[in-house]
Amino acid sequence: MSEASGSGRTPIDVLIPAIDKDLETLPFVIDGLRRHVKHPIGSIYIVSPDSPRIKKLCKVKKCKFVHENSVLPLTKKDIRYRSKRWDRSGWLYQQLLKLNGDKICGNRYFLVTDADTVLIRPHRFLEKGKQVFFTRNWSHQEYFRIHAKLLGQKATSRPSYVNHYMLYDKVKLSRLKKAISARHKMPWYRAILNNLNTTKQFGFSEFETYGNFVHARYPGTSLLKPARNKEFKKSIRFVPHSEREKWAGKFRSLSFHKRGGYYFKAKKAK
Repeated sequence: MSEASGSGRTPIDVLIPAIDKDLETLPFVIDGLRRHVKHPIGSIYIVSPDSPRIKKLCKVKKCKFVHENSVLPLTKKDIRYRSKRWDRSGWLYQQLLKLNGDKICGNRYFLVTDADTVLIRPHRFLEKGKQVFFTRNWSHQEYFRIHAKLLGQKATSRPSYVNHYMLYDKVKLSRLKKAISARHKMPWYRAILNNLNTTKQFGFSEFETYGNFVHARYPGTSLLKPARNKEFKKSIRFVPHSEREKWAGKFRSLSFHKRGGYYFKAKKAK
């Protein structure tokens, strides 16, 4: 089906990078996708380290397990993005995995979502021949700085494309990566790593980069809608189904973050 005819009939795949700490929320994420994504879903790919528990969940939920080390020519161990207080290496690595999802997914369009975010309302990502982006009204300045360095042009779109999920068009994504590689005369992922300001915790956003690339190179092909995401600092186990349904009147998705792993615990004084 052509992009011009894109609608709820257009099939998509789903890609979810995950690690063991996501297992509490991940089953709800998968169920929410199957209930609320109003496109035929081909395959749901879970990209993860070699985890028996995640492999078991994939079998139960009829998803496809992909070992993260098979996705890129580099692994998390090759990325050093940390300070004495925090470590964002895994966070950045997951972004690079998402950007190479076109090498995993079979359908032209694939949805990437965080493993801690549950959809609670119906979603269409292609409407009237346009791609739908769910946006927010704030971002980090460093995302725009690296975008300009990678592509040689300022990011001009407002609001921000940073969200907990995004639909990628493999054709446009491939052109984005080729543009980065051509400008820097190296693989796109190496260009990102080389231009990253490693003193900043929020140094790169794959969603901000892709969204602004589409905005600049393919004007008039996007629909922007507010993300309307609600974040919780507690486990999904303490937010029953009835409460999640109640939030659907105001929000599109719920996120259950476990971000403590980004920071090193301070050593106790002896």
